[in-house]
Amino acid sequence: MKSKSILLIIIIILIGVWYTSIPQEEEFELPIFTPADLRPTLVHPSLVGKTEHTIPDFSFINQDSILVTQETVAGKIYVVDFFFTSCPGICPKMTSNMSLLQKAFLDDNEVLLLSHSVTPDYDSVSVLKEYAHAHQVVSGKWHLLTGNRDLIYSLGRKSYFVEEDLGLVKSGDDFLHTENFVLVDKQRRIRGIYNGL
Repeated sequence: MKSKSILLIIIIILIGVWYTSIPQEEEFELPIFTPADLRPTLVHPSLVGKTEHTIPDFSFINQDSILVTQETVAGKIYVVDFFFTSCPGICPKMTSNMSLLQKAFLDDNEVLLLSHSVTPDYDSVSVLKEYAHAHQVVSGKWHLLTGNRDLIYSLGRKSYFVEEDLGLVKSGDDFLHTENFVLVDKQRRIRGIYNGL
């Protein structure tokens, strides 16, 4: 009986040693991206090499005629893209993928989606409202944004780094078109840039 108890104790010790030697799943932390971390072709020349970066204050109108600002995203994680409602190319697939994100995080109050129109002169609030209805956009969760074109383009190029420009400085007249989705954390820092297709 004593030998069985000793054997059982040895087996328990061996199982404990074996279990503690198994590599535990490490927690993965997303990087924080600054201009210095990105390819220079994604970064406006005035920002190349900077080691700190946050999304600046902004102010746009959504599909419900509600002002969306940095206060709207305060304390939230959000995903950003740039689209236009009459786009026949990449935008329908991007919208479909944003819809998947909306569905996945619908009940998570810490996650928002922001889609900026790159044709704000055409994409008025009423046009965005129709588009939102057609794509089952949930108000308060997913904001389709319109506003000043220069501000939208500047934000896309100098803050979210969504456009590959091959080192060229683009003028305000150059069209902004990108398939990138940008993940932004609660401190308005970029944590990922992903292909939205």
